[in-house]
Amino acid sequence: MRPGNRYESEESTRESLPPTKPVRGRQFLSQVSSISSGIVGRFTSRDKPFYRRLWFWTGLSVGGGIVALSYVLGSVDRNLPDKSELNALVREQTLTIKASDGTILQQQGEATREQLTLKQIPEKLRKAFIASEDRRFEQHSGVDPQGIIRAVWNNLRSQDVVEGGSTITQQLARILFLKQERTIWRKLKEVRLSQKMEQELTKDQILERYLNLVYLGSGAYGVADAAWVYFSKPVDRLSLAEMATIAGLAPAPSLYSPEQNPEAAKQRRNLVLQRMQDDGIITVAERQAAAQQPITLKSSLPKRLQVESPYFTSYIQKELPKYVSADVLAGGGLTVETTLNPTWQKAAEEAVAKTLRNQGRWENFKQAALVAIDPRTGTIQAMVGGKDFGRNQFNRVTQAQRQPGSTFKGFVYATAIASGKSPYYSYLDQPFVVDGYEPKNYGENFHGSMTMRDALTRSINIIAVKVLIDVGFEPTIKLAHGMGIKSELKPTYSLALGSNEVNLLELTSAYGSFATQGLHAEPHGIRRVLNRQGQVVWSDKLQAKRSLDADSAAIMTWMLRNVVTDGTGGAAQLDNRPVAGKTGTSDEARDLWFIGYIPQLVAGVWLGNDDNHPTWGSSSSAAYTWHEFMEKAVEGMPVEKFPARPKLEGRKASIKAKPVKPRRVVHRSISSDDDDQENTRNSDDSGSSRRSRRRYQQDDSTSSESPRRRRRYRSQASSSTESSSESSRPRRRYRRTDSDSSPPTRSRQSPSSNSNSSGSSGSKQQPSWRERLRPSSSSSE
Repeated sequence: MRPGNRYESEESTRESLPPTKPVRGRQFLSQVSSISSGIVGRFTSRDKPFYRRLWFWTGLSVGGGIVALSYVLGSVDRNLPDKSELNALVREQTLTIKASDGTILQQQGEATREQLTLKQIPEKLRKAFIASEDRRFEQHSGVDPQGIIRAVWNNLRSQDVVEGGSTITQQLARILFLKQERTIWRKLKEVRLSQKMEQELTKDQILERYLNLVYLGSGAYGVADAAWVYFSKPVDRLSLAEMATIAGLAPAPSLYSPEQNPEAAKQRRNLVLQRMQDDGIITVAERQAAAQQPITLKSSLPKRLQVESPYFTSYIQKELPKYVSADVLAGGGLTVETTLNPTWQKAAEEAVAKTLRNQGRWENFKQAALVAIDPRTGTIQAMVGGKDFGRNQFNRVTQAQRQPGSTFKGFVYATAIASGKSPYYSYLDQPFVVDGYEPKNYGENFHGSMTMRDALTRSINIIAVKVLIDVGFEPTIKLAHGMGIKSELKPTYSLALGSNEVNLLELTSAYGSFATQGLHAEPHGIRRVLNRQGQVVWSDKLQAKRSLDADSAAIMTWMLRNVVTDGTGGAAQLDNRPVAGKTGTSDEARDLWFIGYIPQLVAGVWLGNDDNHPTWGSSSSAAYTWHEFMEKAVEGMPVEKFPARPKLEGRKASIKAKPVKPRRVVHRSISSDDDDQENTRNSDDSGSSRRSRRRYQQDDSTSSESPRRRRRYRSQASSSTESSSESSRPRRRYRRTDSDSSPPTRSRQSPSSNSNSSGSSGSKQQPSWRERLRPSSSSSE
């Protein structure tokens, strides 16, 4: 407004008013009011209301649009994954299980078997995808407006959908985080996600993830799978034409599949080649040569459908909920790094297959199992749960509860050693009945006075029961549980001979405590669990615990070494390497065992039948299977020695013995032929022990044995002395010649005892005292 306008306005207004006369009072007020009304009327009649003006509605529209857009973007952003999740490497709802060397054992869900780095993918294959899917990949920031306009124009011109507007980043966002529904809301989230991913990841990282995750038809995820599925080749051996064929699959894998629509696949391939030429990636000559080639397929099943070591991977899937929460499992996208050693696993599978193929036929067993554990860490290195996972998924390492036979004697003797007994402590091996239960040796042979070390070496049943009576049920069971036995153990005399069922994994793990000088590490097969972003959600930090004092463990290893060098485990010997272990055979050889170890590795073998049918074999077959596996497993492994045997004098007990007090003990002289000669005592006359024990009323359940009562179908073999010498020769097969395969003991029923039998009768003998003591039916250890 120019200066003076105000006064000019006032002057003009004044001139337009009628001349006034002097007025007073009310007349003056009414006149002023009329003048004011006239002025307001002139202004209001000349201007429109503000809400009817264009500038008002324009500003309101712009402001409202900005507010609405901010609200929509805020809503979209609130529903997007967290910033930390943008580094995801795998799709949701997938599970990948890897061996210790990184090789994939099993995959579930939409995953690629081979995760390739960008450098492992040929450059022309990378540029083929860029030319086909996102030619301005290096220039845009997640969304390409030029690409969208170009795609719309080309589609309109062709009157068909021939080109998409989504960038590679948008496709990756959709693969990793979004569903495939066609909605505006999904598209908005896709755009925002791609923009954020471009801020968090480099172009190379985006392209690498895309090439490993994109679905390319026929069950192939990623370029490595596609190269295998369509051409049975690795990516670095693909021709230019094959690369273009694979790159052309991305927009519509079913439409352009060379298996289903070879002509459409060829046309799409040639289009990709043309775009590569236009972008200067290939020459005209290269394009023409590749376009003239026929599409020659060599189809294969996706590698992700292959499952290596299925017994082990099924075990891992069952163990996973112990270490990972339910919500993490539900989210999926996990990678499980396991402890399995592929080389040792292969050796284990070969050893089991060889035994089943050879010894299994003529020794009448149809199943076998083997597990190997690093005793220092508890990590499972190899696991074979049976013969054929495809037919039977039952894992005989972790699920089969079987009688361990004489392998359980290791815990009985370990308790005795830890209670202060010397391995040279002697017992009498002679006919013996305690509370109506009669343990019997294999072949019903007796050897008189024997040290504990020799009795363990020859696997003498009668002395094992006497040792158990001396140390007690409770200390023995407590030690076995501390060393790794998880199954229930009942306080019966037959406990010494392995009448309580256990599984191979816990038994092998428990023997590993001997190898580590009394430290027990919980057996496990998972090393780490990673989420979709590659972050560790669980790692192995399990600590070993003391279960047996070091001196007692060293003495037991010294005794168990003697089992292998001079006793029933001779078939397990390894050249120039110390081995300790124990054989075991249950009733009627239904279960054949060997658990053995070196300082770096403990392994267990079981042979038998799922239906519990008797075999005609011996524990030497299990020991030989162990040898076949270990011979390959120790290749390249340094030889380590076991600790020297500690001094026996002046040792302090680490376990307090709680001797069992039998009600009635019957001994007979080995040389006696008197039918009526019977020596009933309140004390256990074990040869060296003269401590008296008072009688006490024993509960029936305490003296009960295994309920199995069956006849022995096999013929009687040689004596335990002969078996010990024969079994000391390694790498040979033996038929029922080891003393370990002795029929475990059998109980005689008395009016005050309901004890079931677990012993086995041999062939009939002439001496009348044997006829009197012989049980009416048989069972085995």
